[in-house]
Amino acid sequence: MRRIVQITPNYPPLLGGLERVVQILATTLAERHEVGVVTTTHGASDVPRRVREGKVEVRRHRSVTVAHTALAPGMFGSLLRMPRGSVVHLHCAQAVVPEMVWLSARLRRMQYLVHFHMDVGTSGPLGRLLPAYKKHFFGRVLRGAAAVIVLIESQVQFLAEFYGVDPKRVFVVPNGVAPEYYLPPRTPDTQGPLRLLYVGRLGAQKNVARLLDAMSLVTEPVRLRIVGDGELRAGLEEQAARLDLGDLVEFCGRLHGAELVDAYATAQAFVLPSDREGMPLVVMEAMAAGLPVIATKVQGNIELVDGVGLLAEPDPRALASAIDLLARDPDMRAKLAADGSARARAYTWDAVVAAVEHVYDEAGL
Repeated sequence: MRRIVQITPNYPPLLGGLERVVQILATTLAERHEVGVVTTTHGASDVPRRVREGKVEVRRHRSVTVAHTALAPGMFGSLLRMPRGSVVHLHCAQAVVPEMVWLSARLRRMQYLVHFHMDVGTSGPLGRLLPAYKKHFFGRVLRGAAAVIVLIESQVQFLAEFYGVDPKRVFVVPNGVAPEYYLPPRTPDTQGPLRLLYVGRLGAQKNVARLLDAMSLVTEPVRLRIVGDGELRAGLEEQAARLDLGDLVEFCGRLHGAELVDAYATAQAFVLPSDREGMPLVVMEAMAAGLPVIATKVQGNIELVDGVGLLAEPDPRALASAIDLLARDPDMRAKLAADGSARARAYTWDAVVAAVEHVYDEAGL
């Protein structure tokens, strides 16, 4: 039995694909190992800072958010007190936490593994510092890891070329889909407007503003349901009102568990308007649920959706055209739903967790 510590800047109840991936990994690994999670209070200020969730011990450190990045100085103390022999499993999608793990590992002469969900993106007025940060800080974190897990094959070459990471230490392990999201095939409903669904955080990376602009250009009858919350929600609601989308767009807030599964079950199509992705869990869930998918043509979406869904240029007009095309063609919806469902069945969490344990073995952790 291993002692595994999952380190992540964000964790449920904060809604997001990375957060749910870490939670599922921690919960599943805890069936065979001793598992803890070290995280921040970002998006979870009303949750106990130290709690046992099932078999997983979760430690949240008080944080402040700057440029969409959670800063929790107390986390460094936890890293320095971590029992020797622990498997340090770092989840990366933003700055600061990776550097704390790197520094604590150097000071204690411990190894760590990096789970690379996506490349760190520009956020806020400090975004101009990003190239220097990647070159002088984040690159060291990646190169210093005993192993790096990526979600898709193209990330292996990207890490080698951009960050100088040895491809021999990089392992491809995709995300998985929980069993409850696999729903029976459905006959396309041709009555009434197309019921379009978005699930995800309402933050800059997801660019829901682009989706609202696209909805103002759609000519077919479509109703959009937005599931999720985040720092941009108020502005997006104002944008929807300004575009006169009040009857066409519904903001539902966060949904979890059976309510989220029901959101997929009652929709007819799924849309993701992101600027960038790693391997979007919500798209995998939508395909498993038998929904045809429209996604922006960006890295992460391309690898998952190409050939089984519609990829649109990251532009409101292109996105609107894809929505209209799907809305007027139930036969296309049926085919894409079947193709996506078949692809989603290749991704199960049992296989993902077994692959992660294999990486631990290969890295000597």
